[in-house]
Amino acid sequence: MRTTTWRLAAAALGAALLLAGCGSTRTQFYSLAESAQPARAPAATAAATPVFIELAPIAMPERFARPQLVVRQKGSAGGPQVNILEQHRWSSSFENELRDALGSAIAARLGAVDVTRSGRVRGQPATRIAVQMGQFDAIEDSRVDASFSWTVRRTDEGPAAACQLSLSEPVGAGMDALAEGAQRVAARLADAIAASASALQANPAPSCGA
Repeated sequence: MRTTTWRLAAAALGAALLLAGCGSTRTQFYSLAESAQPARAPAATAAATPVFIELAPIAMPERFARPQLVVRQKGSAGGPQVNILEQHRWSSSFENELRDALGSAIAARLGAVDVTRSGRVRGQPATRIAVQMGQFDAIEDSRVDASFSWTVRRTDEGPAAACQLSLSEPVGAGMDALAEGAQRVAARLADAIAASASALQANPAPSCGA
């Protein structure tokens, strides 16, 4: 009886230690926002018409619309299996994370005011941007492959310029490197969208400046 009691106690202690070990695993959070903002374009003067941008919700496949990182293992690019990492997450759901990062980055590049969250005054002209993500393959210890399309228009009723971009960003080993690669993809996308918005501001005729 005493031996059985000791065995039960040892088993209970082992289970408790295992649960404690699982509970102590720390979740890592990542951001797509640029760690160092690029040089901001000169802001519009008080006498000039200010430039406002408004970014629509990002359209993307449902499997990516979550806070967890969705990755493929190296060597499985294009395969059917992906891993959803519970312990590696964006600071918000991915579609919101990307929208916030793009909004601030595009505004900085254009010297504009981002009214995506605050909303704009009725009748206030703004450059409206709508982005759709077609692909976002984050391949562990390898690269991030992504493709996007977007439209920019000066007002809700104005003509739109339609653009698209495919990117491949190499990354180092580990989840930190993969998240940094995704951050660089977002920055390059912001460059391209800002270029097309700037081209549309200079010439109202729809064209892609990416």
